[in-house]
Amino acid sequence: MTPRILAIVLSALLPVSVWAADGTATAEAALIHPAGDTELSTFLWINRPIIVFADTPADPRFQEQLDKLTSEAERLRDRDVVVLTDTDPSARNPARQQLHPRGFQFVLIDKDGSVMLRKPFPYSVREITRTIDKTPMRLREVEERRESQ
Repeated sequence: MTPRILAIVLSALLPVSVWAADGTATAEAALIHPAGDTELSTFLWINRPIIVFADTPADPRFQEQLDKLTSEAERLRDRDVVVLTDTDPSARNPARQQLHPRGFQFVLIDKDGSVMLRKPFPYSVREITRTIDKTPMRLREVEERRESQ
């Protein structure tokens, strides 16, 4: 490889490596996943899934909800939240078959598999964390963390 081509390749890869080293892109990507064929039962006792449904990714409510969730991702991660997205009503994936959404819908499920919230409009992270923090399971988690410190 000639020095000029090597310089071009390295200059193209440098921003990617800095971005990966920063960790912010990876951290945000880890919070939000497409629902795909994911069974909600895989999250039992491990995570609190939030499923954001829409009929199209162009739905402004869908975009607003994702913006709200990513802007305060750390608060959600602290509560073991995983976000699943589904913008294809014809896919009939397991989450859509189980929850039967119509148009835009925000669904928060607790670690025990029970539906905590179901809203037809975007929900703020503040409201989400307040809902989670009131549950006996979350209160127990906080207490266990305090005792282990």
